[in-house]
Amino acid sequence: MTTTAYTVTGMTCEHCVRSVTEEIEAIGGVTDVRVDLPTGDVTVTSAQPLDPAQVRAAVAEAGYELVS
Repeated sequence: MTTTAYTVTGMTCEHCVRSVTEEIEAIGGVTDVRVDLPTGDVTVTSAQPLDPAQVRAAVAEAGYELVS
């Protein structure tokens, strides 16, 4: 298992959290997504390391921006 932390900007409510979570969970191999709304921290656990471009694209699909 691999756990990676990201920061997402633009989230303001629980709907935002659900959108980001659902898009990241759709990436193959992702087993868990935890979002801290106040900080924008997103922790992703996956079976193998993820391509950062995939995570960035998933966050963009949800309507937000990955900043780290």
